[in-house]
Amino acid sequence: MSLMISVSGIRGIVGDSLTPKNLTAFAMAFASWILRNKKDHTHLTPEQKPRIVIGRDTRPTGKAISDLISNTLVLCGCDVIDIGVATTPTVEIAVTEEHANGGLIITASHNPVAWNALKMLNHHGEFLTSIQVDELLDIAEKELFVYAHWDTIGTISQNDRYDDLHIEKVLQLPCIDPATIALQQFRVLVDCVEGAGYSIVPKLCKKLGIATIVPFACGGTGLFPRNPEPIEENLSTTIAAVKESKCDFALIVDPDVDRLALICEDGSLFGEEYTLVACADFYLQQHRGPVANNLSSSRALRDIAEKYGVQCYSAKVGEANVSALMKQMDVVIGGEGNGGVILPELHYGRDALVGIALFVQAFTHWRIQNNGGTLTQFRKHFPDYVMSKQKITLSSGDRSSLEKIFSDIARHYPNAEANTLDGLKLDFADSWVHLRPSNTEPIVRIYSEAPTKARAEELASELKHDIEKRTIEH
Repeated sequence: MSLMISVSGIRGIVGDSLTPKNLTAFAMAFASWILRNKKDHTHLTPEQKPRIVIGRDTRPTGKAISDLISNTLVLCGCDVIDIGVATTPTVEIAVTEEHANGGLIITASHNPVAWNALKMLNHHGEFLTSIQVDELLDIAEKELFVYAHWDTIGTISQNDRYDDLHIEKVLQLPCIDPATIALQQFRVLVDCVEGAGYSIVPKLCKKLGIATIVPFACGGTGLFPRNPEPIEENLSTTIAAVKESKCDFALIVDPDVDRLALICEDGSLFGEEYTLVACADFYLQQHRGPVANNLSSSRALRDIAEKYGVQCYSAKVGEANVSALMKQMDVVIGGEGNGGVILPELHYGRDALVGIALFVQAFTHWRIQNNGGTLTQFRKHFPDYVMSKQKITLSSGDRSSLEKIFSDIARHYPNAEANTLDGLKLDFADSWVHLRPSNTEPIVRIYSEAPTKARAEELASELKHDIEKRTIEH
């Protein structure tokens, strides 16, 4: 398979599409891009070398790739601050704390263990914009690399303080009160799928006041015991462990800890779409302001926004797009329906640690108001929708006709509000469907949501058939 390139960096299978050659090429391009933009960072004197923070998840290939990338950056004239095994949001925080010029995270997130990736951050500790990615790709394609002379190479230093600092920043949020959480005497299973959260997540839970923590896949081996994406079909063993250990709920994170999923005491899933919904509902009680998600996220967030009399904005799919919209509209909390929570009060990145703190505090707050209760009962407190996720494979010539096909489909549904920001989204009175071409595969993703599973699947199938029919006609 070919190397996947996006605003978050490069991704592929190690030894196949992700090789030492393309890793070093992109590291050199990143260093050269940093050096080209060094003048924009006023805290640096002309004599100072650019500083780049680097961290990784626990995959077996991570250390070797980190060493390769670090030494490449040094030979390009950059100083490297290596924070070791760290979550993606921890690296983002470290970039700004170090006043660094950028950051690199070696993680393939929820992809299987054979994969790895190089995620790139700017000096704000955020993923590069599409314009910045284009600049970097131009450097890589034309090999406009900058190398250091023997006496101007950079250095590598280690810093292991950022897990504790990240936890401290979460605990310092005014809405977080470990004392009230401690009174609940929660018994919680923590599943870190042997990823970067293996140490920091249990440590955060303890400091939050959770009485009993049952670790599950928290050895940090990087050898994932299951498909690491935290969705229902991959969580059967975790669900069984929750029931067996008689926990109040389970917290599940992906390998780089930017997504949070939850399992209720009875083994049912709280729903990845509802991680952000529950956090936003609680946070808006303290801080009124607009909220945001992406176009493929649950309508439940819009319902919560209406409850508090605030606006709900939706961006194109992708963390960078959501973050940009949040800045533009001065949003107080946002994220994506995959369990990613973004809290600008801390930083503009998806952060499962923030999600855990807000969620546990929200559940605590609800239990105090209701004299106890289970997570299953807490889930019923929110608007109830069901999603269907389907896809259709395109032939090589179909993609060029999609714009016309989407336009025809929109006209066919005059009772729906059509949004063409990211493919086509049709909003009906009590449901919606989003047709979105993939940036990395020859497919159209079809997401729908309705009050019942039958209606959501019916709507998705109807649109899938419509696309297939119109593809043949075109």
